[in-house]
Parts: sequence; C-alpha cells; structure tokens
Amino acid sequence: MSSRKDRQELAIFLRTRRERISPADIGLPTSRHRRTRGLRREEVAVLAGLSPTWYTYLEQARDIHPSPEVLDSLARVLSLSEDEREYLHRLAVGHKPTAASDEVDQAETSMVTALVRYAGQGPYPVYAINHAGDVIAWNDAAVQWYTDWSTREGLDRNMLWWVMTSDEARERIVDWAEDARNITARSRSMLARYPRDRRANYVISRLLDESPEFRRWWDDFEVRGQQAQIRTLRHPELGELTAQLAVVQPRDGTWVTIAFHLPYPDEHEE
Repeated sequence: MSSRKDRQELAIFLRTRRERISPADIGLPTSRHRRTRGLRREEVAVLAGLSPTWYTYLEQARDIHPSPEVLDSLARVLSLSEDEREYLHRLAVGHKPTAASDEVDQAETSMVTALVRYAGQGPYPVYAINHAGDVIAWNDAAVQWYTDWSTREGLDRNMLWWVMTSDEARERIVDWAEDARNITARSRSMLARYPRDRRANYVISRLLDESPEFRRWWDDFEVRGQQAQIRTLRHPELGELTAQLAVVQPRDGTWVTIAFHLPYPDEHEE
C-alpha cells in the first residue's frame, strides 16, 4: 500500500506528464482560447476509461488504489516510457521496507570488491556503487579517469554527489550536462525503489539543497532506468577516452551495481 509521500509524488508525476502532451498529438481539437497546458484531467480520464472524479482524486493524492490495469491505461494515454511506467507502478502500489547499506552482508561487499579488483586489471575504469550511489569499489583506471576515491569520505565518495557538485566532474566528463541530467532522472527512479532508505533520501536532499541543476532537472520529473550509454572522459595528460558504460548487478535484486567501461570502436573505423 502506498504512503502519503508516494501519493503526493504520484499526483505531481501525473500532472507533469499530462501537461507535456499536446491535444493535437492525440487527435483532440485545439483552440487559442484553451487555457490548460497539455491535456485536461477530464480528457485523460475519458481516454483511459476512468471517471473524471476518480482521476481527479489521484491528482489530489487521495488514498485510492488503482489496479495495475488502470495504471497501464494511464501510461498508454500519457505516452509514458517503460521507465516511467515502472515508476508509476512503484508510486501507486507502494513498497516494502528496504535494508540500509550498513545492514548489507559483509560477505557480499567483499565479493564485489574482489570482482572489481580482478575484472578491472585493464586500462578501462570499473567501479561499484551501492543503491544510493556511494562508491564502494574501484580499479586504478577509475582513479585515473575519474578521481581518487580513496581520498574521499562520506558524501564526497558518492558518484551522484561527485557528478553534480564537483568541478572535477565537469572537467572529466566531456558531455557533462547530458550525463548529469541522465543521472538526475535515474536518481528519481532509484528513490522510488528505496523510498524509505535513509541514505538515499539524505543524498537526494543534499543535492536538492546544493545543486541548482539537480534541483531544476528533478522538478522536471524525468524518469530513466539504468541502461548502457556512451561516455567520453577527459584527462589533462592522457587526452580523451570514449567507452560504452555497461552496468551489471551480481545477482537479481542486489543492492549494488558494477559499472564497466568497455572499448567503444571509432565510428570511422572499417
């Protein structure tokens, strides 16, 4: 069952997704006198096969419980991506309490550290982060191309925090703005998965206080899941490194993610 906080997030999310759709895009008549940005609540309700009053209750964060079928119908009408559809379900259905990072089995931490050490002996960065973005293991190349994580403690050893607040990150990540916006969208998905986790909430809270860009992008309610991407890193002496960033989890549902940087062929190569 969803919490009050989840229902409030759901209400804002539905409204922002509704407002981004042009009536003309779905075949509805438009008028220059139309005052509502995007679709009206009544239009969403009708297209989804719902009562306008009932849908209004959703946007008012009332304690009602939509079925999975209703959520999928809303996702279709609002043209949600798969990541957004999953986010919608997480907010509406609710979550079980999740373990804090300090409650995780030490044996698993040791396993992840060993995996990063042995898999990361080459020239490409490999690092592991926990559910809140804390960097828990890294190889020498990750130090070389990112930062020396061994000299950082607490929040400073958090990948989300480093990307959003560090001048070093802006220098090292070539397309910083797109990367930072992407990590903001993934952070919203992460918080939906761990809504009551103290560490995750603390990281997001501090970023909202300290990073104007994070705060602005967070208010866009963009949602993205973890997926492969191309990242170009810049080193003051070694030049640039373009790699395919592939993320894996040692087992289903684990609290940790390992990021591998794989060789990315030059687009001009035969």
